[in-house]
Amino acid sequence: MEDRKVLLIVEDDPGLQKQLKWTFENYQTVIASNRSEAITALRRYMPSVVTLDLGLPPDPANASEGLNTLQEILELAPATKVIVVTGNDDQENAIQAVAMGAYDFYQKPIDTDVLNLIIERAFQLSELEKAHLALQQQTSEPLAGIIASCKKMQELSRKIEKIAPTSATALLLGESGTGKEVLAKAIHGLSDRRNKPFVAVNCAAIPENLLESELFGYEKGAFTGASQQTKGKIEFANKGTFFLDEIGDLPYSLQSKLLRFLQERTIERIGGRQEIPVDVRIICATHQNLQALINESKFRLDLYYRISEITVNIPPLREREGDAITIATAFLRRFSDLHNKKIKRFSKEAANAIESYSWPGNIRELENKIRRAVIMTNDTCITFDDLELVDTVDACMPFNLKEVREAAETLAIKRALTHSNNNISNTARLLGVTRPTLYMLFEKYGIHVNE
Repeated sequence: MEDRKVLLIVEDDPGLQKQLKWTFENYQTVIASNRSEAITALRRYMPSVVTLDLGLPPDPANASEGLNTLQEILELAPATKVIVVTGNDDQENAIQAVAMGAYDFYQKPIDTDVLNLIIERAFQLSELEKAHLALQQQTSEPLAGIIASCKKMQELSRKIEKIAPTSATALLLGESGTGKEVLAKAIHGLSDRRNKPFVAVNCAAIPENLLESELFGYEKGAFTGASQQTKGKIEFANKGTFFLDEIGDLPYSLQSKLLRFLQERTIERIGGRQEIPVDVRIICATHQNLQALINESKFRLDLYYRISEITVNIPPLREREGDAITIATAFLRRFSDLHNKKIKRFSKEAANAIESYSWPGNIRELENKIRRAVIMTNDTCITFDDLELVDTVDACMPFNLKEVREAAETLAIKRALTHSNNNISNTARLLGVTRPTLYMLFEKYGIHVNE
C-alpha cells in the first residue's frame, strides 16, 4: 500500500467520496471532509497530488473555505499539485485558485475519465520535478567519487553534469590513474540509466584472442570449449551504460565490429547469425593519443568520430593546484578508519612533499602511497619518510638554511644506511664521519637503526 502514489481527496459529499475512492483505487487514496482533516492528512501522508472541492464546510455554498484550504496546503507543501473542483458556474473562483498556485481546475459534474487524466499528468509532473530537484541537490556537491577543489576540476564537474542526462557517446582522455572510470561512473550515476547496469571492460587487460568473445559473447559450439551460449559484456549492459576503457588498445581487427555496433546498435554473438538489439549508453576512455594512432593506421578514423561526440580532457594531478593534499587527506581518513588506526594528520614536511611531487601515477599512485603509509606507520601523524617520496626532497625543500641542512643530512644518512645494509662502520665511512659523530647524528635526527 505504502509504495503506491498518495492521492488526497478533499470532498465533503459522502457519495462522491465513495465514488472517487473506488475510481482511484490504483492510488493510495486518502479522504478528507474539511480543512482540518485535509491539513492533518497533508502532514501525515505528504501527498504529491490533491483534489480539492472549493465548497467545503462550514460554508459549502461559497468558495472561501476551499480557497483558504488551498492557501494553507501550498504554504505547507508548495510543490503539491492541487486540482480544484468547482461548480459548473464557478469559473471565477477556479481562475482565482489557479492564480493562487493551484495546478489545474475541474468543473462538476465529474467525468472520472477526464479527472483521472488530469491527476495522472499531475503525478507525472510531480515526479519530474522531484527528480530534477534530486539531481540539483546531488550535483550541488562534488560528483560521487570525485574530490576536487581546483578550478579545472570544478569546470570539468559542471561539464559532466551537462553530459550525463544526454545519450551522447563520451570519450574521456587522460593519463593513467587520473580517474577515468570514476568519471564514467559519475556520468552513469547522474543519468536516467542510473538504476541499470554499469558494465566496464578494459581493452588492455584482456588478451586479443579473448576480447571479441568478452565483448560480443558466443553461441554454443562456436569454437572449441564453447559448451554453452554466453552473453557478452555489451549485452549485459543493456538499458545501462557500457564503459570501454583503454579503447586505444582495442585491436584493429575488432574496431570495425565495434563501429558496426555503434552504428546499428545490434550485435551478433560469435558463431551466431541473429542480430540482437542492445540499448546502451557508450562511454570510452584512453590514456593514448588517438590522433597519433590514426596517423599510424592503428585506429580507425570513423570509429574515432563515433566515440568522440563529446570529449572530456582530464587534467593530471600535477596540474590540479591544491587537489593533491585535499585528496590525500580524504584517503588518510578512509584508510585510517579501514585499518583501525588513529592517524590524524600529515607532518608539515609530508604535506609539502604531497603538494610538490609530480605524481606521475596520478591519483592511483597517491592512493597507494597513502594506504601504505597508514598501514606501516606506528604514529598518529604521517611523516615525509612514511610516504617514501625520496625524489621530492628538492621540490619540497624549505628555504630556511638550517632546515635545508637538516633535511639534506637526514636523507644522506638514510641513503648511506641503506647502501651499507645498516652497517654502522661502513655508513660512517661513506659519510666521511666517525662512529661517535654518526651516533650523535642518529640521536639528533631521531634515526633508529637495527644493527
